[in-house]
Amino acid sequence: MAKYRLLAVHAHPDDEASKGAATLARYAYEGHDVMVATLTGGERGDVLNPTIKDPAIFENLHEVRIAEMATSAAVLGVRHRWLGFVDSGLPEGDPLPELPEGSFATLDPYEAAEPLVRLIREFRPHVIITYDENGGYPHPDHIQTHLVSMIAWREAANPAAFPESGEAWAPFKIYYDRNLTRERFIAIHEEYERRGLPSPYAALLEGWGKDKGKGFDRVTTRVECGDYFGHREKALQAHATQIDPASVFFFAPLDIQRAAWPWEHFELAGTRVSVTLPEEGLFGQLPDNPEVDATALAAPSEPGALSH
Repeated sequence: MAKYRLLAVHAHPDDEASKGAATLARYAYEGHDVMVATLTGGERGDVLNPTIKDPAIFENLHEVRIAEMATSAAVLGVRHRWLGFVDSGLPEGDPLPELPEGSFATLDPYEAAEPLVRLIREFRPHVIITYDENGGYPHPDHIQTHLVSMIAWREAANPAAFPESGEAWAPFKIYYDRNLTRERFIAIHEEYERRGLPSPYAALLEGWGKDKGKGFDRVTTRVECGDYFGHREKALQAHATQIDPASVFFFAPLDIQRAAWPWEHFELAGTRVSVTLPEEGLFGQLPDNPEVDATALAAPSEPGALSH
């Protein structure tokens, strides 16, 4: 079986643990070469764990988050690369304040794509995972990550673009993450009820309203990865400053999660190889030779929808 390269592009440290982490772990432990690229350092993130009181952590949050990211990557079995942009923070207020000058979301997306183009040409991934046009949720860095990723997907394959950033490489497929969906949490909620247990998700789902957790209708691809949910949980726990350990949002018992929803889901956003949808796994229809890119292959297919 051929071994492929998978690149997951994320905005902040901890995003790799909450969005598709079990998929990354499964492929890494099956022998594929998996890398996470984190665009910012998460410098402006808040400490979301109410049990953390140590002033030194608050004073050195950037360094702490670097160490947390290293632990998460080790748990998942993946390589990791920082791309060096500065966290924009999540603006709050009415009207919203301007983003900090020079932060990631304020930059020209085309120019900001160059480090990712360089990484794609160096790592030569067959498949890329990123966020949709809404950023998965509307954080300015997540929306910018979408823009930068789609530019890099296109321009990494273009020898005339960024000619000093390495030899052109054309990945075969790019996916949007589709894992924080209402359908997933409803399934887990219903599994609690099936077992006669009180569900902590009832109030969560009621409080979401109509707009949260959308996007499952755009899913094209699923990856069975329940055996790696423990890796996902440990990767989340590695980001101790960012995750409340008592959060039901992330930490339902693993046996309930596996029984209710043993997959992670993605939307095929672009392809340079003919694809039959729906897909089971990210590496379908790729050539047996992992040292070739998509430049010599047939026209792409049209993405469709996965019925579940």
